[in-house]
Amino acid sequence: MTIHERAGQPAQPSDLVDVARLVTAYYTGKPDPENIDQQVAFGTSGHRGSSLKTAFNEDHILATTQAICDYRREQGFDGPLFIGRDTHGLSEPAWASALEVLIANDVTVLVDADDRYTPTPAVSHAILTANRGKIGGVDDLPAGTGLADGIVVTPSHNPPTDGGFKYNPPHGGPADTDATKAIAAAANAYIRAGLEGVRRVPFTRARAACSAYDFLGTYVADLPNVVDIAAIKEAGIRIGADPLGGAAVDYWGAIAERHRLDMTVVNPLVDPTWRFMTLDWDGKIRMDCSSPSAMASLIDKRDQFQIATGNDADADRHGIVTPDAGLMNPNHYLSVAIQYLYGGARPGWRAGGFIGKTLVSSSMIDRVADDLGRRLVEVPVGFKWFVPGLLDGSGPFGGEESAGASFLRFDGTVWTTDKDGIILALLASEIQAKTGKSPSQLYAELTAKHGSPAYARIDAPADREQKAKLAALSPADVTAETLAGEAITAKLTEAPGNGAKIGGLKVVTESAWFAARPSGTEDVYKIYAESFQGPEHLAQVQAQAHDVVSAALGVS
Repeated sequence: MTIHERAGQPAQPSDLVDVARLVTAYYTGKPDPENIDQQVAFGTSGHRGSSLKTAFNEDHILATTQAICDYRREQGFDGPLFIGRDTHGLSEPAWASALEVLIANDVTVLVDADDRYTPTPAVSHAILTANRGKIGGVDDLPAGTGLADGIVVTPSHNPPTDGGFKYNPPHGGPADTDATKAIAAAANAYIRAGLEGVRRVPFTRARAACSAYDFLGTYVADLPNVVDIAAIKEAGIRIGADPLGGAAVDYWGAIAERHRLDMTVVNPLVDPTWRFMTLDWDGKIRMDCSSPSAMASLIDKRDQFQIATGNDADADRHGIVTPDAGLMNPNHYLSVAIQYLYGGARPGWRAGGFIGKTLVSSSMIDRVADDLGRRLVEVPVGFKWFVPGLLDGSGPFGGEESAGASFLRFDGTVWTTDKDGIILALLASEIQAKTGKSPSQLYAELTAKHGSPAYARIDAPADREQKAKLAALSPADVTAETLAGEAITAKLTEAPGNGAKIGGLKVVTESAWFAARPSGTEDVYKIYAESFQGPEHLAQVQAQAHDVVSAALGVS
């Protein structure tokens, strides 16, 4: 992976998107329904694309919203729909388009009371609050009982050129594959039919028909039921919170004011060009709070705070910065959070509750789970796999290596079933307040006990056909018996935690592993790898991983 020469440096005018051109393309671009790159396609977090590439345009959103209306009608979901948007330049136009279709379909729509931005976790929280007492689990969504659901207009941490659109059904989390396939297929059919059958009313009428919901006030007031806010306040933890120009921009100030925390909102600015960002590793503007390059400005301020945190554009991800370590690797923080939460900080959680992790997350979590005597459930990439455990309390914590996680309330009931970067950020301050140590200091203690893993992700070129072949591999396609000098102990194409297809391959040895998955948006596949024998051994694992995958794909 080649690091751009200006990675971590402030954006320059030449790096900025032309927002007017972006929005014009949203309304004027017409997707070719036979071009696969211009079709509606849901990844792990909804449909994403750029209007400049005719991949996120008005037709996409009108068709997808009508498909969602059809789907919720078929499922018998007849309650209100909560809709939020982030600060990307395409989010407001897409939000407006969605309202026109939702109201035309007689959906009761709830929008932000202040007509502002709404983080993904606030939408999930709103859905679950409305459905409290009505559902028991993901398979218990009774039709005709006023169940609420939601839409979040966001491409998450993606660059300013992109838009995103995702659906959260009544369980509050990301829609599962069955739902997204049905919605995408219906949306593409509407586009092929020239939007025939898509209902729509003028925006002025649609907006007037919406009802107001206090996303911010409801969410912020409820925080003491999931994070020990009182302990943070009593300890006087000095916090710096950077929303990175995203949807959490109003939330952090409200949290500080309502709960009287010693908190500074490091950057309260919103600008769809994100001109205040430092460039990510590849020279692009990307609101990735797990990237040292994108977080360079906050890292430079780390000595001003005991805990500094960042969020991506829809605040479903977290970045934790400490004075002694700078930006923590997401795997390191997840390990510390799990050790702390399951190690006695949440006595109200189910005694036998499991720990949820994605199969590309660090094996340090495995060692922490084993030390705690807790069952570990390893699932494919995608937060949707954690929804059942969070909803019924059987899996109090679910986290993924890309800095996304959520956990239960103190009483063991559900908080959110989508990633919540706000509570994970606040948890770092709770940990500091209750233990007297920073999360990075606690991670050092974990490495002293369990070993110090080296972890990295690299990308390798792959065309559409090769990516499809990678996603369909079986263990028998891997002929290698050793990896970096160790015997291979497992060849996985299904997640051990739930038997679901991982859409790729994971190879495991006693002290190392690698996983390879095709990218959903680029002509590459991703190789995740980790070794408890140090960086040199990790490099060997990565090199041989590339060879193993190339052999399985039949490429040189």
